[in-house]
Amino acid sequence: MLDLERVIDDLRRRKELLERAILQLEELRDQPAGDVSKSRRGRKSMDPAERLMVSSRMKSYWEKRRKQ
Repeated sequence: MLDLERVIDDLRRRKELLERAILQLEELRDQPAGDVSKSRRGRKSMDPAERLMVSSRMKSYWEKRRKQ
């Protein structure tokens, strides 16, 4: 009988581990897709306002370089 109790306890522990693993996987599945893209590599996309700022900054940079 003692071995049977150990087997039951072991199965209960495994069941708890499986339930935790399932919950964690469900949480990952339910996360918005935007969270996954944070690790995306490559260039950052710019909105039009940022593009204008960079453009004016680069124009002034190249003007100064030409004058030198």
